[in-house]
Amino acid sequence: MLSEKMTAALNGQINKEMYSAYLYMDMSAHCTYEGLDGFANWFMVQYEEEMAHAMKIYDYVNDQGGKVVLEAIEKPPGNFGTPLEMFEATLKHEQFITKSIHDLVTLANEEKDYATQIFLQWFVTEQIEEEANDNEMIAKLKLIGSDGNGLFMIDKELAARVFTPPNAEE
Repeated sequence: MLSEKMTAALNGQINKEMYSAYLYMDMSAHCTYEGLDGFANWFMVQYEEEMAHAMKIYDYVNDQGGKVVLEAIEKPPGNFGTPLEMFEATLKHEQFITKSIHDLVTLANEEKDYATQIFLQWFVTEQIEEEANDNEMIAKLKLIGSDGNGLFMIDKELAARVFTPPNAEE
């Protein structure tokens, strides 16, 4: 059974994950508008991942007898700049999410909520992957600089990314 404090914190994380999805959907729309369909695909896959993360927490709260309370989702900034600036913003956002997950782990430890500690370990590992993906894209985009051919090649590479839902047992 979740404490009221843990339930509230997990509900806050659901909101953050849904905001992440909303942010990445907006970035995808921006890329589509700019004619970068591969980048648009990459961000749409991110959208799907973030929605899956929100639902994973939603299901956990319900399974543990907590009450899910959904709050308003903040509007994304809408002005994203270059692909490099977008990925730098993405990394910054994922670092914010990582800190939020770590804060949840700290709270679960303080409350001796062992089930939630175990549940959150999947998210800790996921955030390592999220930040690594962003860092890889930033390095590639810095490497090509303003070379249009390089951007075209990366756009083509990103078009191949597909969403793989997390395993229900994880």
